[in-house]
Amino acid sequence: MTSTPPRDRAALRRTESLVDGEFVLTAGDFQKISAIIHAHAGIALAETKAALVYSRLARRLRLLGLESFQDYCALISGAEGLDERQAMLTALTTNVTRFFREPHHFDHLRDRVMPRLAETARRGGRVRLWSAACSSGQEPYSMAVTVLAALPEATELDVKILATDIDPRILEEAREGAYSDDAIEPVPPALRGTWFRRTAMGVQRPWRVSDEVRSLVAFRELNLIGDWPMQGRFDVILCRNVVIYFDEPTQEQVWSRFIPKMNPGGTLCIGHSERVAGPAAARLVSAGLTTYVLGGGG
Repeated sequence: MTSTPPRDRAALRRTESLVDGEFVLTAGDFQKISAIIHAHAGIALAETKAALVYSRLARRLRLLGLESFQDYCALISGAEGLDERQAMLTALTTNVTRFFREPHHFDHLRDRVMPRLAETARRGGRVRLWSAACSSGQEPYSMAVTVLAALPEATELDVKILATDIDPRILEEAREGAYSDDAIEPVPPALRGTWFRRTAMGVQRPWRVSDEVRSLVAFRELNLIGDWPMQGRFDVILCRNVVIYFDEPTQEQVWSRFIPKMNPGGTLCIGHSERVAGPAAARLVSAGLTTYVLGGGG
C-alpha cells in the first residue's frame, strides 16, 4: 500500500477547500473552528458562514505567520491557544451597537420602569440594572443617561448598572467612554448637552461621557454561557442581539438563567429578532415589543 505524496495531499486539500483563496479551509477545519467557538462562547456557526469565517480569520493567519487553517486549528486547540481563541472570538463577532438603539426599550425604561425604581432608590432601596452584552458601552451609557434623567441624584443613592461582555478588548474601549461625532449622533441634543463633554482627545473620538454617567456603570468581563458570579438580583436586564447567535438549546438555557437573577416584576429587554423560548417563556410576561416582565414566583 502506497501513501499519498505530500505535494499530492496538499493539492487534494485545496480541492476540498470550502472557500477559494490564499488559504485552504476544509470542512474538517471549519468543523473544528465551529466546535471551539461554540464551546467557548455558545455561538453556533453553520457551514454557510464559511466565507465569513475565512475572511475574518485569514487576517489572523497572516498576522501569525501560519500557512493553513489546519495549522490554525492546531494552535487554537492546544493548551497555549487561549489568547488566540479570544482573538478568534473578537474577529468572528460583530460589535454593532449605538446609543439608544431600539429606542422603545429606553422609552419603556423612562416612562414605565424608572418612576417605580426612583421611588425605591429615594426610600433607601437597592436598584440594579444589567447590560448583558454591552459591547463598546453605548447601551449601558444610554441606560445611565435614562436613569439620571428620571433620578438626577442617582449617583448619591444605591443605584448601579452592571455592564458585561465576553471581549476584554471592547470592554477597555467601553470604559474609556470616548466616541466619535457619528456615534454621538443618536443622542438627543438635550441629553448630549447635559451628559456628554466635547474634549481635546482628537478628531477620531472627541466626545466623552460625563464622569457622573460613567460613575453609575461598572464594566466586567463575563461569558453568558460561563459562570455568573453576581450575588444580587436585577430590576432591569438588557440582553439584546447576542442570544440570536446561539443555537436553540443554548438560547433557552440563557433565558432560564435570567429568571433567578431578576427581582419579581423585573424587566427583561431582548433584541428585535429574538424571542424568549423554553421554560422561561412561562415566567416572562410580554410588556411591549421585545420587553418582558417577570411574573409571580420570582
